[in-house]
Amino acid sequence: MLQVAGINFMQQTKSIKDIDICDKHILIRVDFNVPMDKDLNISDDTRIREALPTINYCIDNGAKSIVLVSHLGRPKGKDSKFSLKHILKRLERLLEKNILFAETIEQAKELQNQYQGIILLENIRFYPEEEKNSDSLSQKLSTLCDIFVNDAFGTSHRAHSSTYGVAKFASQKVAGILLKKEIDSFAKALANPIKPVLLIVGGSKVSSKLALLYNILDVVDRIIIGGAMSNTFLKSLGYDMQKSLVEDGLLEDARKILQLAKDKGVKVYLPVDVISTDCIEGNRRVEISPAQDIPSNFMAVDMGPATTKLFNQVIRSSNTIIWNGPLGIYEDAQFSRGTFSIAHTIGDTYAFSLIGGGDTADAVDKAGERDNMSFISTGGGASLELLEGKILPAFEVLDKKD
Repeated sequence: MLQVAGINFMQQTKSIKDIDICDKHILIRVDFNVPMDKDLNISDDTRIREALPTINYCIDNGAKSIVLVSHLGRPKGKDSKFSLKHILKRLERLLEKNILFAETIEQAKELQNQYQGIILLENIRFYPEEEKNSDSLSQKLSTLCDIFVNDAFGTSHRAHSSTYGVAKFASQKVAGILLKKEIDSFAKALANPIKPVLLIVGGSKVSSKLALLYNILDVVDRIIIGGAMSNTFLKSLGYDMQKSLVEDGLLEDARKILQLAKDKGVKVYLPVDVISTDCIEGNRRVEISPAQDIPSNFMAVDMGPATTKLFNQVIRSSNTIIWNGPLGIYEDAQFSRGTFSIAHTIGDTYAFSLIGGGDTADAVDKAGERDNMSFISTGGGASLELLEGKILPAFEVLDKKD
């Protein structure tokens, strides 16, 4: 199975704990792409906190210097609102260390020669060559290190200079503690799961999860499909979804997936009732109805109480749970009950629960269940590609165990 083969390959990656880092210059690719409010204050520092174990490991094991490299947002050129200076104070407070800031790679090299400590490099995406995986930029980055450490799972599906290219020029290249924890958690859910295995998949579009659904049928025993993407599956069964979001071009794919699941003995659960509305914002009417009887000109925005009860029963009888995508418009309090109920039920189980990044992690946070999940991934796109059975580019170029 592709999923298992890819996971097993990535598990062979050497980690920072497998090598001697004493008296070495270390370049760590971290993921400090944190959300900020309009005043450029950090609204969630989870990604910074997740990088601390690797940084502290380097400090505790005698690294000569540590250079931290990250991107922030999607800047068009050097835009000050995307500067990593905005996260410097938070990082210093969390590490309880003074940190030098380098505007350029050349300045980072100068500081490195003068100072045995931690240096934060300015947003790597201020270099237009970064996303082109430029050899010249990759080689420049490699001059900052004896050892390259990738600890940025959230960008590990991108072959950029700071995640992929630099490894070509570094004498040693290994995974950080977070990167290793991510792949070990996916291995526990996909390669060595305790059955039955349940996949909960939601979000707005079938198109973004199509490869996942086709590829994971050999791994899971049950699938819950919710959120707006369930509308496409329900319509493929002949239901009139009224004004609900539907991808009409994927109706045939939806039917194929349902048939494949049936052929492989995978049980698929779809909403049996929905909460629908005639308007997302402003004055609106809200109704609960069977999924096959949505009121005229209404749109499904959350699962109904019968569906919530059904889905929760499936969750409670599963031993491994993988969740990727919210099951309704959870940002709106009136349409968040289904998603939050699912989060509460997963949090109450003894199952191993793996939560995909992005909106799913945010929904779990809003439900107050973060601490009750077994593992919450820091990468939305990267976790999705792992579930699709892909080998992430960042793992391909790191050193492997003998």
